[in-house]
Amino acid sequence: MTSPLVWLPFDPALLGDAPASLRYEVVDPTQHVPDSVGDVAFYVPPYMMSGAVGDVLPRMASLEVVQTLSAGVDNVRSRVPAGVTLCNGRGIHDTSTAELTLALVLASLRGIPDFVRAQGRHAWETGWRPALADKKVLLIGYGAIGEAIEARLLPFEVEVVKVARTARDGVHAMEDLPALVPDADVVILIVPLTDLTRGLVDADFLASMKDDALLVNMARGAVVDTDALVAALGTGRIHAAVDVADVEPMPADHPLWDAPNLLVSPHVGGASSAMWPRAHRLVRDQLHRYAAGETLANIMVGDY
Repeated sequence: MTSPLVWLPFDPALLGDAPASLRYEVVDPTQHVPDSVGDVAFYVPPYMMSGAVGDVLPRMASLEVVQTLSAGVDNVRSRVPAGVTLCNGRGIHDTSTAELTLALVLASLRGIPDFVRAQGRHAWETGWRPALADKKVLLIGYGAIGEAIEARLLPFEVEVVKVARTARDGVHAMEDLPALVPDADVVILIVPLTDLTRGLVDADFLASMKDDALLVNMARGAVVDTDALVAALGTGRIHAAVDVADVEPMPADHPLWDAPNLLVSPHVGGASSAMWPRAHRLVRDQLHRYAAGETLANIMVGDY
């Protein structure tokens, strides 16, 4: 009997001790689709947000598992065939994304972009800036990455208010947002993109934010209404930092480029040296579970 075939986007040697009972091919199907496509049982797509990694799925007649390297699966979710198990990359990006979240919050509050621009002009421009200390931070999306963000926020002497899809001890439900947003100094978005969260931050949401509040989007661009955000930033009443956009890469004429009071990073929350060791560890552990016939981790079920 032929061993199950695994497609990986990296050398299997990087896994350390991959199960010997499986066969491996290093494939990026966005560049080339080998003839073995019909034999693939376990597919690890390349790390990219584009839906192109899912174009090959209808051709995978033997597919059993799709293991993404991203926490969000909105780029492939609707294209995974019925009966195929979809697992996300929970745990891979917690550290990297939490670090960038703190970097964007601190840079925005303390005016780092202004310092960089002043340095380019050889200008010594001092002034008072708001601190993160003593702020109330509303963390919308309290999953694994949300927990990692909270762990890094707390030493900065802040109050963290947590929100998730469903309420639990110490965590509010999404339905509580209208009462929570107006009191927050910093609002951090780290929710998955679903029907519930698409357009969550609209004109009404932004209007309810307090003056000088900071919005930080680490989730997906479509969670925020871009036109509403541009309009709100244009008033000068609020600030924002985004690692994501509704169109990626952002074209040169995208309105966010010229929006005032905005810091943009190019969807690099997970792109750090911390990512790959965690990615290799998760994929290795999943393959061992798969080879042993055990239940996989990070299985996506229902509305995620």
